Amino acid sequence: MFNPNTGSYELRLNPVADDSQSRYGSRRTSAPRQRSSSPDERTSTPAEPGAGERSGGRTGDRVRSRTGERASERADRPGSRSARRAEAKLPAQRRARASERSGSAEGPGRGGGRGRRKAKRQLSGKQKALRIGGGVVGLVLVGGCIAGTVLYQKLNGNINKIDVGENNPAVTDGPVNILVIGTDARSGKGNTGYGDKGSVGHADTTLLFHVSEDRSNATALSIPRDMITDIPQCETTLENGEKKIIPGEQGVRFNTSLGQADRNPKCTWDTVEKLTGVQIHHFMMADFNAVKELSTAIGGVEVCTRKPINDPKSHLKLKAGKHVVEGEQALAFVRTRHAVGFGSDLDRIKLQQQFLSSMIRKMKSSGTLTSPSKLFKLSNAATKALTVDTGIGSVKKLMDLANDLKRVNIKNITFATVPVVDNPNDPATVVLNRQKAEPLFEMVREDKSLTGKNKKKKADKPKAKKAPASEVDVSILNGGGPSGAAATTADWLLNRGVGQAASGGNAAQQLSKTRLEFPPSQEGEAARLADMLKLPASALKKTEDSGSSMTLTLGKDFSEPGKSPGAPDKAPSGVDKVRANDKNVCAK
Repeated sequence: MFNPNTGSYELRLNPVADDSQSRYGSRRTSAPRQRSSSPDERTSTPAEPGAGERSGGRTGDRVRSRTGERASERADRPGSRSARRAEAKLPAQRRARASERSGSAEGPGRGGGRGRRKAKRQLSGKQKALRIGGGVVGLVLVGGCIAGTVLYQKLNGNINKIDVGENNPAVTDGPVNILVIGTDARSGKGNTGYGDKGSVGHADTTLLFHVSEDRSNATALSIPRDMITDIPQCETTLENGEKKIIPGEQGVRFNTSLGQADRNPKCTWDTVEKLTGVQIHHFMMADFNAVKELSTAIGGVEVCTRKPINDPKSHLKLKAGKHVVEGEQALAFVRTRHAVGFGSDLDRIKLQQQFLSSMIRKMKSSGTLTSPSKLFKLSNAATKALTVDTGIGSVKKLMDLANDLKRVNIKNITFATVPVVDNPNDPATVVLNRQKAEPLFEMVREDKSLTGKNKKKKADKPKAKKAPASEVDVSILNGGGPSGAAATTADWLLNRGVGQAASGGNAAQQLSKTRLEFPPSQEGEAARLADMLKLPASALKKTEDSGSSMTLTLGKDFSEPGKSPGAPDKAPSGVDKVRANDKNVCAK
């Protein structure tokens, strides 16, 4: 179809299989296709009006008919008897467009001197590859319109959706946070030998994938499955449509946030939001088949190990060095742990991060996304393996999301593991290392990259002239800072020459950010206090009451006096990180 907005012809897909409204509005469903005897016996028939229009304006393939007779060039010429019969069966508007494309003088432009439409600029091979690689729907261009619609519906039908009570748009202008869950369920062909026997599908592998607002960088936080945490109450929708409230639990393994007691991905979603304070927009869930099928679809994934691996648990046998793994062997690689490091789940997370980094590099390589056959295999495998929320529950929505996120440069994708320490009460589990984890979560919440190359914003400074510290008189409240922070800050200020500083205890309400309120008469004193505590200008709030006193309320972003509130520019020391473009990562 011709799109007047772009000046180009476009393939418009049948929207029946997609639950989202096309931007072009509703379209008439094409006529049913008649049976042909074989691929070598296709021919244009009256049952397929406009077939030439849908395939880009060509009048047919000119292939042999059932009797073996090749359709003649004469039958396709404008003005021929067969052409006139075919034209008579076209609706008026489409007949007019067909006349325009063929250059016929009998179309609506007759007598108006309208010439042939200006030739469309040919795309280079690279441009074509980028258009195809941009989304799975582009695959329909390979097989033609009718086959393309079937492929589109096939891919769309592959996707499983779960209603988690959220319906966020596929694309947003701000940062994007996607919860990626790998389950240990044994469902699926060839999976009976993996995972825990009888498992209902726990959160075996979980990553919080954060993409920055400007799409310049991304962070993937791996959450250890054996970490002890609290799981909040959550509401799920059962297979029969019934709503069920599942009570929360305290002090349990993180992986039980899925599967246990009918918990679905919404419960894992809520658990991660409570743990990190990061608002999640979408989730994607896959089982063992995802690793096997995706790795096979792209022709294998390169991995590296510094020593031989022989793990009877995962059935992985590898010599030291680099290998290309796919299928069962790829799954064994991401599941092994007893033969690497200390044999813990944290060591397995490192293998998974190495594997995912290498897979991203392979998928973004020109050899994968420029090959229609590889791209179809990849798209078919990905959509069959995925279960997603309704906000991205169609090929079109997934394509929109992929096109939005593909702007991230692979060198700016960082994998990191949520900091934990051994659980003194249970050596088989771990607990959150809050001292290191909280700054890491804060970096994600404030959209700061783990690459350490954050764009430094020029901080606004209070414009008033700073008064002497001895003239400062302030009351301090704790509205979300560490326990005892108000008293600690008051003492800290008094020891540095402040005239009056008193703790007022806890604030009436919690604040996400620290705030300093002051009357107009104390603007200079407020400027001095802001300088001492390294408060940004946005923290200062001038009140209209000239008789009020100056009040400092410590928010959740406050850590200690003299340290600027908010997220650090670099990840805490000791946090394990790996860049997706690092080809030298090798398992120890």
